[in-house]
Amino acid sequence: MTNRQIKSLTCIAVVIAAGLGVLAPSSAAAGRRVHPGDSIQDAVDYARPGDTITVMPGTYYENVLITKRLTLRGFGARTVIKPPVTAVTPAAPAPTPAAAAPGAAAAPVAPAAAPAAGAAGKAPSSRALACSQADTGICVMGTAEQPVVDVDIRSLTVSGFKRNGIWASYTDRLSVQRVIAEKNGTWGIAQERSTRGLFRDNTARDNTESGLFIANTVDREGGATDTLGAVVRRNTLTGNRIGVTVRRVRNLSVYGNTLTGNCGGIFVVGDEGEPGAGDMTIRNNRIHENNKFCKGNTRLPDIQGVGIVLTGAEQTVVRSNDIRGNVGASPLSGGILLFKSFVGATNTDNVIRDNVVRDNKPADLANQGTGTGNQFVNNRCASSVPAGMC
Repeated sequence: MTNRQIKSLTCIAVVIAAGLGVLAPSSAAAGRRVHPGDSIQDAVDYARPGDTITVMPGTYYENVLITKRLTLRGFGARTVIKPPVTAVTPAAPAPTPAAAAPGAAAAPVAPAAAPAAGAAGKAPSSRALACSQADTGICVMGTAEQPVVDVDIRSLTVSGFKRNGIWASYTDRLSVQRVIAEKNGTWGIAQERSTRGLFRDNTARDNTESGLFIANTVDREGGATDTLGAVVRRNTLTGNRIGVTVRRVRNLSVYGNTLTGNCGGIFVVGDEGEPGAGDMTIRNNRIHENNKFCKGNTRLPDIQGVGIVLTGAEQTVVRSNDIRGNVGASPLSGGILLFKSFVGATNTDNVIRDNVVRDNKPADLANQGTGTGNQFVNNRCASSVPAGMC
């Protein structure tokens, strides 16, 4: 074979190899697309760790359970996840609709576009049952021995679930960004037993309890856990019972958020357990006119006109916040309140400084209880209880 022939064959081999390289699957994270009528859960089940699932615009009637590292992303307000609708077969053909009798409610009508029991009328997969039974939109579930790591949820809407929009337990480095969580029966976005979470640029509105909720655990008492630097940043929280609740946790930051039209803005909640809740920073938040009224329960009194409440917290820095127009007649009402704990835990060694706290009633600043070491420094306010803190 001549040198010229060898060179020609080499060139052909290079071209073929290049073509095969174009066709070969990339070693990078694979991508999957889910269209209306498809099942998000099926895509999650078939995904490999590290895959990205893109949910196309549309409404999906299902619960989604995530137990592996992946990215689930949509198109913001155009990608909506709602509760499954269970099909009901009538015993006899329904009569022609007629006007309801006086005083009687009209029968509910299922959305015309809603498939029964999951996408395309299929029953939910067995892996989704845990999430379905929790009446939650998206569940991210690990275990104490093996937390789920690096799950990324972004740019989609979870709406109308009986309990939670997004619920996470035993996770590490969970990221929830640009999500809309609305009209859910308990929490909009919630996490427990988890570390290094990032909650950024989300909108949580009109949820029955907290728009965003971070806790050590919800099913038992216990000392505060270290979140290893969880971040709650640039979220918008409106129309909820409480905008942001951080309960029995330590080492996190809540900053740059907008909270308005809730019953209460930000609650930091601890109890008598050790270690105590705190060692966190709450800064640069805009907390205006959270004057919706919410009836009290066995744990808390009525909530209305609440800016920031610390109860049973320690070593928490509240600084550079803009807190205005929070007005109510609740024991919790006012701008920034260090509230006496119902279980005997005191607020200790907290620093309240450099905040603008105006037009809140009954007071801009209030320090209740018998806690020690709390400092109020350089706050711009007009009224305080006791007097002299402005």
